[in-house]
This record gives sequence, C-alpha cells and structure tokens, in this order.
Amino acid sequence: MGILYDDAVIIRQPEAEGEPSVITVNCPDKTGLGCDLCRIILFFGLTVVRIDVSTDGRWCYIVFWVVGKPNTRWGLLKKRLIGACPCWSLASGISYYRDELQSPKLPDVFLLKICCHDRRGFLHDVTEVLCELELTIKRVKVSTTPDGKVMDLFFVTDTRELLHTNKRKEDTYDHLKAVLGDGMISCEIDMVGPEITACAQGPLFLSDTITEDMFNIEPLNEDDQDDPIAFKSASISMDNSFSPSHTLVQIVCRDHKGLLYDVMRTLKDYNIQISYGRFTTKGKSECELDLFIMQSDGKKIVDPSKQNALTSRLQMELSRPLRVAVVSRGPDTELLVANHVELTGQGRPLVFYDITLALKMLNRQIFSAEIGRYMIGDREWEVYRVLLDEGDGSSVSKKEIEKMVWKMLMSWE
Repeated sequence: MGILYDDAVIIRQPEAEGEPSVITVNCPDKTGLGCDLCRIILFFGLTVVRIDVSTDGRWCYIVFWVVGKPNTRWGLLKKRLIGACPCWSLASGISYYRDELQSPKLPDVFLLKICCHDRRGFLHDVTEVLCELELTIKRVKVSTTPDGKVMDLFFVTDTRELLHTNKRKEDTYDHLKAVLGDGMISCEIDMVGPEITACAQGPLFLSDTITEDMFNIEPLNEDDQDDPIAFKSASISMDNSFSPSHTLVQIVCRDHKGLLYDVMRTLKDYNIQISYGRFTTKGKSECELDLFIMQSDGKKIVDPSKQNALTSRLQMELSRPLRVAVVSRGPDTELLVANHVELTGQGRPLVFYDITLALKMLNRQIFSAEIGRYMIGDREWEVYRVLLDEGDGSSVSKKEIEKMVWKMLMSWE
C-alpha cells in the first residue's frame, strides 16, 4: 500500500470554551474527497460552521471548523478521516501503489438477530449502540409479536472489519446487554451471503400515490406556513468571469445538518472537481458557500444546459435533501423517509438514528420497520418505512410526527 503519514489529518481542540475545533486535512486530492470527508464528519455528529478548501488538482488542503459533542471520539474520527484520504503515492505518480484504481472490496454483511421484550424507545436505543460501535445498518426488519416481544433483524457491515471475530461479537453483545438489560432474551450474530440479504429485503413496492407525493421534483411552496418541511429556496448562481479556468458557484441558503455533504455529494455524482471553496455560517440559520469548480476534463462549465442541470440538482438537494411523509396504511399509520443514494452506493448517515430518536421523543411506539432501496426515475433512493403502533394510546397527530422527524433530520429547533 501507499504511505500515508499520521499528520495528514490534524485535529486542534479550541483554546477557549465556545470556540470550534479545527480539523486540517493535507493529502493527495481526488474527485469526491470532500464528499467522503463530509460524510464521515456527519456520521460523527459534528456541526461544520466554516470550511476552506484549496487544491491544485494533485494535492489538497482542507480546513474544517466544527462543533463537537462532549462524547465525540476525536481519535477515532481522525483514524476514519485518514482512511478516506488517498495514499501519498498517488501524488508521486508511482502507479504500483495505486490501490484506489482497483475495484473496492465489498464489505461482509452480518445478520444481527435480537429478540427481547418490547418497550418504548427500544429501537432507538439499539440503533444508538450500533452507531457507537461503527456498525452500519444496511437493512432492518423489525416486528412485534402479539405477546409483547420484538424480533429485530439488522443487516450490518462493520467499519472496523472485525465482526467475524469472537471478541468483536462479544463486545457487541455486551454493549447491547448493558442498554437492554434483562429485557434482552437472545442475541445472535452471523455472516450472511448476498442472497440472504436480498431475500430478507422483501418486496420493494411503493404505491403510485406515495411515489408522486414524495418524489416529485417540484419546488416546495415556501409561503405555506402550515407545511412543516417548507422553507426558503436556496439562491444559486454561476459565473465564468472570475476565473479563466474555473466556474464560480455561489450558494446562499438556510443551513441544515449535512448541508455540505449534500453539496459535495451532488458534485461528486457529476464528477466535478473543486479547486477552491469556502463555507461560512451567518447567524443561526443562514450560510454562504463559494466554490470554484471544473469538469473532469479540466474545463469550466460553459454549456448553458449543463449549468441549468447542475443548478436544478443543487436546488433540489438543498431544498429537499430528504423526503418525509406520514400516510395511512389501512387502519394504521406509516412514516416514510427517503434519501438519495450516492452513485457509489453509499446512503446518508444517521437517518434511522434520527427517525427513531424523534419517535422516542414523541413517545410513539414502533410496530415494525424496514429499510429498502428503490429505483425511482433515474435515481436510487434509500427508503425507511416505519409502521407505528396505533394501540399505544398516543394522541400525536400525523402532522406533528412529520414535523418532529423533519426537524430532527435537519437539526432545526
């Protein structure tokens, strides 16, 4: 493998209380690096308040100003950021070490099967443990039996790639037992093949009504104050007069959790290189983003149709990065949340965590839950389907559920 020095990522803690931590990344460049780094930062629950990006196409220098949490695992964060950086041999031109040019190995998938007595907030507590252990949920099937027991099937991958070892399995069991206590009846972890994962996913069916309502590309009516997910559209402009070789993209919009990830993911999917960028927040809600970009051929974007396509996609991603709906499913209530999947197959981090936390705060009990992948139009979506228990005596309305879930996903007060 290529050599990557430990100082490729430097994390400096604030000198005074209330100031942000500073993460500096100094490594070889690659298209989509910003997206990969922002995804990791989002996974660790950090809020980015400022960013500076500079690159010459071969080497990049990125500085993140972030606000962490008391339990942020800074050492592990640094390790994950270093793992996302290309190896140093790419900048030296040594082709022998170019591992990135090879097809990445698909991670092993494990089935975590938990049987326990049901209680409110159970699913969120399990999800929180899995996130802390860096176990990524790929699929989940949760069902409640008439006698008050819950059978959870989590299909997960392990960021640490150790779940095949007895020590890692025992560690996972101990963490779950510490949270669930005597309520946990059994816990099993086994490696499964892709055919088992596919069968467990079940039929991928969404009604035409749901598809039309959730996945339409029409802009939201920002003047509709009764709509819990309506907010001001982003202002996006492109200009080719500031640089002989780059297109300047300027974005002014309302901030939300994962905003930088949404922008970087879009540019990565379009195979667009960022040469210089700056992101700053204004007050508690507004932010500005200036990006000097070029196409994969090293040229600026001058074709009006390409400019319009990129602008429209950015507008959609920033106004509706996720889709949320609460619908009637016969006599029951179903919560649906959907997000785009990167072209690399990566889904958005912590979506299921936020959904279960919002429902726990509303004191709404979950009867069953599923995660599936759907091809709608020319995009792949990750869809979370949560069937709520109507016998829990809750008086929370559908609109209140939708509003709370949306605010949790966006990190809005």
